[in-house]
This record gives sequence, structure tokens and C-alpha cells, in this order.
Amino acid sequence: MRIVLRIGGSVVASPVNTGLMSKYADVVRKLKEQNHEVAVVVGGGSLAREFITIAKNLGLDMQAQDEIAISVSRLFAQLFLKKLGSMACEKVALTLGDAATCLKGGKIVVMGGLKPGITTDAVAALVAEHVNGELLVKGTDQEGIYTKDPRKYPDAVKLDHLSFDDLQGVFSESSHKAGMHQIVDPEAVKVLKRERVKLVVVNGFTPENILLAVQGESVGTVVE
Repeated sequence: MRIVLRIGGSVVASPVNTGLMSKYADVVRKLKEQNHEVAVVVGGGSLAREFITIAKNLGLDMQAQDEIAISVSRLFAQLFLKKLGSMACEKVALTLGDAATCLKGGKIVVMGGLKPGITTDAVAALVAEHVNGELLVKGTDQEGIYTKDPRKYPDAVKLDHLSFDDLQGVFSESSHKAGMHQIVDPEAVKVLKRERVKLVVVNGFTPENILLAVQGESVGTVVE
């Protein structure tokens, strides 16, 4: 199976959790050993948002803020790539073409942000589209997708299964803002829906959930 794994910055980078990053590296190696093709997209988390605030305070515009955040996400991607060693490509993929070339070479793709105006969720969706991915698994700081933000509303209910159309009604933000933080970026959903790529959102603090999602076990929230 061709899988795109989206590791939330809120999971491994807020604060930086090297132990968890190492566990993710083990999970990705295991997927590769099971003959899956894997592309990994890593977010910049709170550090990226911190730099966005710095850029904003310097009077820099939204594009510049995004460019700074992309640089941070690529730093985390580089750390993860180095941890994977020879199983991964030599460098962090900077374009969709880089990602496709890396996969064709039988290696694991690792990348961060791509360009201003799109989140790392959208990057993961675009990678899935470009390489004909079959599954996108996102590790987040929640158990899955809820009817509303469970951190703010105690009556929020976790959804086990929903359609892409249903998901669009759950969003709090409908357009991109630098540092936007919500369960799944609406732009990513548009791409996944168009390409009919299955999405599974799981608790990223338990990396084994990624393996369960790939195996089709009942974990997190399935969107298709």
C-alpha cells in the first residue's frame, strides 16, 4: 500500500519529544519492512507558531510568516529523516516531484511545508494526490475527530466514521491563516475527497495507532 503519514507538530514538536520521534521512526521502518511505500510529512508545531508571532511582530506579511513556519517544519523533517537513516532519501523533499522521485527509488519520503498559503495537512494531501496514495494517516493531539473541540466543550462526541461531506460541516476555520491549528485543514479535505483517498485521524501520542490504522483496525476516526 502507498501511505502518507502526517505527524502533527502538536504531537512531536510542542515541546520537542525526541523519544516519540524515535518511536515514529520505528513505526515507519516497520511499515517499510511490510512492503508499504511511505511518505512522511512533519509539522512545525508550537515552535513554528512562535516564529510566526516573531515575524508578525517584525511587521512581516502573511507570506513571510508562512515561509518562516515552513523552514521550521523542514528542520523537524530533517531530524526525522536523519533518524531513519538509509531507508530514507538523502534530503528532505522540497517539491512534489522530489517526493515522487524518492518513492520511485524505493526510499521513504520525508518533508515539511511546501509553499506559503498551504498547511502541512494540505501538503500531505497533495503528496497523496501526486503519488496516487491510497491512505493518509494523521497523528494528532486528540483521539480523532469530534463534533466540536473537546478541549473547549466537555459534551463533544468523538466520531468513529464519517464522509468527507460530513467532515466539512465540522470545521471551525474555512480558510488558511498562518499557524492555523485545527484537526484537519479544509483544503486538504478537498484534495482527499477529489482523489478518493481514505483518511484516518488517530491519537499521535501512541505511534502504534498508525500500524493499527494501516491494518484496517478500528482506531481513531475514519473519513472516506
